[in-house]
Amino acid sequence: MSGIFTAAQLDAYLHDGYVVAPALFDAEETGLLQRAAKEDKALDDNAFGRADGAGGSVRLSLWNHPGDDIYGMFARSRRVVDSVGQLLDDEPYHYHSKMIMKQAVTGGAWEWHQDYGYWYENGVLTPNLCSVFIAVDSATRANGCMQVLKGSHQMGRLTHVKVGDQTGADLERVAAACERMELVYVEMSPGDALFFHPNTLHRSDQNRSPNDRWALICCYNARSNSPYKEGRHPSYTPIDVVEDGAIKRVGLKRFGSEAAFMSSSHRATSDRLSG
Repeated sequence: MSGIFTAAQLDAYLHDGYVVAPALFDAEETGLLQRAAKEDKALDDNAFGRADGAGGSVRLSLWNHPGDDIYGMFARSRRVVDSVGQLLDDEPYHYHSKMIMKQAVTGGAWEWHQDYGYWYENGVLTPNLCSVFIAVDSATRANGCMQVLKGSHQMGRLTHVKVGDQTGADLERVAAACERMELVYVEMSPGDALFFHPNTLHRSDQNRSPNDRWALICCYNARSNSPYKEGRHPSYTPIDVVEDGAIKRVGLKRFGSEAAFMSSSHRATSDRLSG
């Protein structure tokens, strides 16, 4: 399958549990996404908050199926879909997407967790999934960028328990992992993309800076890994992949019309964190 990753990058993903693709999207594409998201009343109306147990809260909006709007163009982009296919060694399908809205000054933390810690409960038999974190704003240590434990996906799925409104990985195991594995602060510029394994332990700090840290996260499952039972997210549904140019075409059209921005398929589909 074609994609952006070299053999060395694929090896790094297998070893580390993540790989970063700098400037996967250019400044115009990312600018259109940032403007759309921050002016989008429907996105805001469908958002919900999750307390971090330490006085902060993160807002997010989540949907299952990619539409024909700018969010769908990112999720259906060949650059993303084919590259995820390289990592899964299978045909990927869209599992869900979400916009993480970590606001300036008030944005909360995410506790240590694995995405498969939740998705396992949805009837997904194996962790052959992948998440793509696309930076909408700059992500820095000051505004609560993603942190990962390098190689932690090799631990397998950990037990997860409630922490505030969130569900976090077993703290005893996490503490032991932190002593043995490298903690990486994944600082990113707008348009950079972080591809990571669903068993990679990750978290983020509260945002006490004057700068927002928003991110679009598109999650994919392998066709052969379609859930054996109905869950919060869909079974295998082919992706209508779009080529380069679709993001700019749709984004510019959106700002040149008075049409409603979010399609009817974009709804908050979970009342709790789902990865």
